Amino acid sequence: MKRNRWCIALAAMGIHICIGSVYAWSVLTRPIMESMGFSLQETTWTFSLAILFLGLSAGCLGNFVQKAGPQKSGLVATAFFVTAMFGTAGALYLHSLPLLYLCYGVIGGIGLGTGYITPVSTLVKWFPENRGFATGLAIMGFGFASMIAGPVMQVLVAHFGLVTNFLILGVVYLLIMTASSLYLAPPAAEALPAGTDRGGKSSETSPVYADAVPQFSLAQAMKTWQLYTIWGLFFVNITCGIALLAVASPMAQEVVGMSPLAAASMVGIIGFVNGAGRIAWATVSDYIGRANTYLLFFAIEIFAFFKLASETNAFSFQLVVLLIITCYGGGFSCMPAYLSDLFGTKALSAIHGRILTAWGAAGIAGPLFLAWMRESTHGYTATLHVFCALFVLSFAVMAVLKYKTRHGMEPHTLPCRQAAASGK
Repeated sequence: MKRNRWCIALAAMGIHICIGSVYAWSVLTRPIMESMGFSLQETTWTFSLAILFLGLSAGCLGNFVQKAGPQKSGLVATAFFVTAMFGTAGALYLHSLPLLYLCYGVIGGIGLGTGYITPVSTLVKWFPENRGFATGLAIMGFGFASMIAGPVMQVLVAHFGLVTNFLILGVVYLLIMTASSLYLAPPAAEALPAGTDRGGKSSETSPVYADAVPQFSLAQAMKTWQLYTIWGLFFVNITCGIALLAVASPMAQEVVGMSPLAAASMVGIIGFVNGAGRIAWATVSDYIGRANTYLLFFAIEIFAFFKLASETNAFSFQLVVLLIITCYGGGFSCMPAYLSDLFGTKALSAIHGRILTAWGAAGIAGPLFLAWMRESTHGYTATLHVFCALFVLSFAVMAVLKYKTRHGMEPHTLPCRQAAASGK
C-alpha cells in the first residue's frame, strides 16, 4: 500500500493523543477518591507508577521497537494500553488498589513507553529535511491529549460512572491505535518528495542529516559521554517541569491568591501550551540547531524560575508558568531529532528509549522533591531557587556539549565518529 508521509504523521499523532491521556489523570483523582475511598497519596501513586514504567519500558523495549518495526510495536503498545483501560475498569469495580496499580500503573505504563517511541524513528525517516518539525508533530499530540481527554473523561464519569468511562475509552483507544499502528511504515526511497536528499546537501550552510553520518548502534551510543550528558540534562528539565505541573493549581492559589476556578482554567491553558510548545520549539530547532535550542531553553528557565520565586501578580505568574511549560514540552519534542543529529537513525528508537528512562526517574523525583521541600520550608521559594541553580548548571553543561561536538547539527564532528564508523 502506498503511503503518504502526512498521513504517517497523523497516524503517529493518533497513537500519541491516545496514550497522552495519562496527563489527564488528575481529572479522575477526586472521583476515584470519593468512590473508592482511596487517599490522595494512594491515588496519585497510580499516575507516578505509570510514568515510572513509561520510562522503564521505553528503555528496555527500545531494541524490540527497532527490530519489530512500527506496525508490530504499535500493535503491542495498543494491546498493553487497551488492556490497562479494561483492567482499570475491573480494578475500580472490585475496589482493588493493588489491581489499579498493576493495570493502570504497570501495564498501562508499558503501553505508554512502547507507544511513545514507536513512531519517532519512522517519522524522522519520512521527514529527513525537517526532523524537528516531524517529531514535534507526534509529540505535540501527547501534550495536547489532556485538553481532549480531560473534558471527555469529566462528561463520561458524570453520565456513566468511573467503570464505564474506562470501558468506553478502551474501545475508542483500541480503534484509533490499531488503525494508526497498521498505517505506520518506514518510507521507500520513491515515497519521499522530489528533491529531498536523505544523505545531506552539498551546501556548507545546510545541516548534515542523520543518514549522512555514521549510524550508531545502541551499544556504540552507550559508550559515548554525550549520551549520559544528554540523559542528565533531560532529567533536570523534566524534574523541574513535572514538579511545577504537579502543584501549578495549589501554588497559584497559595502564592498569588487565584481562585480555584481561575487556577483550574490556568491548568487547562497549560495543557494547550504544553502541546503548542512542542511543535513550535521543534520547528525552531530545525532553523537554529538543537544545541542552540536547548541553550535557549535553559536560559529562559533560569530567568523564569528566578522570577517565579518572587512573583506576586497573578497575571505575571501565569505568563511565567506558561513560558516554563513551553520549554518543558519543547524539551521532549526536540530530543528525538537531537539524538538523530548525534547518533543517526539506525537505532534511534533504542537510543531514545534509553534517554526516556530519565522521564520515569523524574516523574518520581520531581513531585517528591517538591513535596519534601514544601513541607520543610513551608513555601515554594527555596525550591524554585534550587531549580534556577540546576538550570544554571545545565546551561553550562550544554555549552560544553555543544563546544565538544562543534555544532549541534554536525554529528560528524563527534570524537567517536571513527569508532562508530568502524563498528568498534
